[in-house]
Amino acid sequence: MKTDKHISVKNPGKGGGGWSFTGISDSFENHVEKSVPFYHQGHELVCSYSDFFLNGPSTIYDIGSSTGLLTRKLLSHHDARSDITITGIEPITDMINFANKKNVDERCNFICEDIINVELQKAALIISYYTMQFIHTNVRQNIFDKIYNSLNWGGAFLLFEKVRAPDARFQDYSNQIYSDFKLNQGFKETEIVHKTRSLKGIMEPFSEQGNIDMLKRAGFEDISCIFKYVSFAGFIAIK
Repeated sequence: MKTDKHISVKNPGKGGGGWSFTGISDSFENHVEKSVPFYHQGHELVCSYSDFFLNGPSTIYDIGSSTGLLTRKLLSHHDARSDITITGIEPITDMINFANKKNVDERCNFICEDIINVELQKAALIISYYTMQFIHTNVRQNIFDKIYNSLNWGGAFLLFEKVRAPDARFQDYSNQIYSDFKLNQGFKETEIVHKTRSLKGIMEPFSEQGNIDMLKRAGFEDISCIFKYVSFAGFIAIK
């Protein structure tokens, strides 16, 4: 049994819901790496794919940058490049403060704002790493549209999401396998149940096809799945 510190999830009450990212920045990185399979390997994949799109002076956006961990890894991966700029966009003040304390690179800045309110400049690469699932469904397509319109021709959108299965049987398999994964990471059964209930109305993942459909409606035609593990998937979409 693992004993590393992670966020303690309290009983959300009868109605469920109420999960918040506020006040958990110190424990967030440890918690999410235990909650998301291959979390760090996904970061490495993002860094590797970024090599193909940063030709000359380049702008990168990291939507839902949280503590800035992926942003810092991208900067480190491109440590010899002085002609790139990375902007992390994150609406939670605690996360922004944590990210700013960790960041010592002049090529990077963080904006404390909801992506729906941010005017994006032309970019070579835009990343959403397990973020869209937390954006309300009534504005999610607008965000996909904004990303497509902001990319340079030939630029890429890297989208990683928790995804729903295409039917009830496969969804049941996924739920059980994911619960086993979290138990093996040291979470208690009550924590798993409380976390699931606390995310009611907060996290709304789509299926793989649902995400692909939104990408296509935004204008993307060249789309490929680059990562898949049970109910977690990563996509690259090129404008």
